[in-house]
Amino acid sequence: MNRRVYLAAVGTAASASLAGCSSVLSVFDDDDGPCAGDECDIGMSRNEFLPESYEASVGETVVWKNTSGADHTVTALENQIPDEAEYFASGGYEDEETAIDAWHESRGGRLGTRDTYEHTFDVPGTYAYICEPHVKGGMIGEVVVVD
Repeated sequence: MNRRVYLAAVGTAASASLAGCSSVLSVFDDDDGPCAGDECDIGMSRNEFLPESYEASVGETVVWKNTSGADHTVTALENQIPDEAEYFASGGYEDEETAIDAWHESRGGRLGTRDTYEHTFDVPGTYAYICEPHVKGGMIGEVVVVD
């Protein structure tokens, strides 16, 4: 086989394959981020929270919005939130184990495309959270709450 013909064919196929990726990864319309113009603070692409780290003030309500075509969760990591803080998870679960089990049993806590979840942060500190179905792909975020 002619090497140049092969490389040209592979390059064309790769370009065609990648051309649709941006539309598959997220459904937001502009270059300013998934929440620009929307009423949300943290968006969700196919495999990441946008932004990954968000700063909030004590008493602020943070809104997550699924801006992708994939299902997601917002699941706090109990051992990575302040001791005095209220646990949070989409679906309203009271602890991490219940939230994770609910996802695996019945897709509990599911945020479908354009769904939102919100939580008010009353205790300063750093709150780590995950998307349970995509945690293995690195979908981890944090909210840093300051006075």
